[in-house]
Amino acid sequence: MSPSVPPARPLEAAQTDLPSQGKRKAATKPQGPKKREPLATTFTCLFCNHEKAIQIKLDKKAGVGNLHCKVCGQRFQTGINYLSAAVDVYSDWIDACENVAQEAAAQEAEDQKFSSYATARPGAGAAASRVDDEEEEDGDYGGY
Repeated sequence: MSPSVPPARPLEAAQTDLPSQGKRKAATKPQGPKKREPLATTFTCLFCNHEKAIQIKLDKKAGVGNLHCKVCGQRFQTGINYLSAAVDVYSDWIDACENVAQEAAAQEAEDQKFSSYATARPGAGAAASRVDDEEEEDGDYGGY
């Protein structure tokens, strides 16, 4: 026998001589699919700013979505389809309000343009200055 090979040991002795190792990690249970948050059905009113004041009712058979504010009484109605939800009616209302505001701003700008033409008449300024001159002349004579 050669002196370089150690003698064979029994199997039990070989297992107990090994250094202890860490335990195996417990397997985590698989997570289920994440639950989706339901879409909101009550919203904040654009006119009175009350939270949860807007109620929306969908009549899918008639294809109509109705929006109503419980506080200020604001109402809106729009067409819907079978895929529409309450949030779609609310977003249509926001878009309609923005369109009305833009049209009002354009009308106001047009009115300002035409009102400036009416006030800037060339003869109006000259007549007003003649009246002022007459009043000054009365003051120069200092009397009755």
